Amino acid sequence: MQPGRLAAMLRTLLLVVCAGLLAACSGGEAGGGGKSADIARVVDVKSTFGPEFHVTTVAPTGIDPHLLAPQPLPQKVTFDPADCAKLATASTIPKGVKGNMAAMTAEGQGNRFIAIAVETSEPLPVNEPGKGCERVAFAGPGAKGLVEVTDSPSIQDVQVVSTHRVVQTEVNGKPAGGELYNYVATFGSFLVIVTANPTVVPDKPAAPVDVKRARDLLVAAVAAVRGAS
Repeated sequence: MQPGRLAAMLRTLLLVVCAGLLAACSGGEAGGGGKSADIARVVDVKSTFGPEFHVTTVAPTGIDPHLLAPQPLPQKVTFDPADCAKLATASTIPKGVKGNMAAMTAEGQGNRFIAIAVETSEPLPVNEPGKGCERVAFAGPGAKGLVEVTDSPSIQDVQVVSTHRVVQTEVNGKPAGGELYNYVATFGSFLVIVTANPTVVPDKPAAPVDVKRARDLLVAAVAAVRGAS
């Protein structure tokens, strides 16, 4: 895959991880990945997509800290509840942590799915949503939106963070919007991240996001990385 394609995939991930603002946890405490875990196997989930999907993969490569750093939010953004604003700047990969990642994308039927597996140099913390932060609205110049906790698939010995983000903007005086589902599974020094969003087709309404497929993809990707598929 071309470097530009990889960067685009990671920026899509950043939009939801850094602007997600909050997290929901399920499935028990995060456990270790085990000696058999291998992020390269995340691409095996491509077999779950039929010929109607265009699938691309990224072989294991080093984490780019600049691409995985929190994306700055527009100035003068306000949050409701205000106490949840600090979660907007939380980074999925703490500063100084090194590691590798591999990924797969699948586009078709009006949806885009991205599955990314990350192995880091040390166990990663899991961001808790915090009491009262299960649903957070935000607004600023030219944009407003909502981030809310969404249902997480239950995976043994894995902690899952799941959010749904809706954003409304104005482009050239015309209203525009989008949504993104984000699922982050943490087990020891491993992360498996799945994002799902509608693809944009000119002059056509956005297709509903296949949430069940996204949840199933996370379960399958975790199993593949852990060597349990």
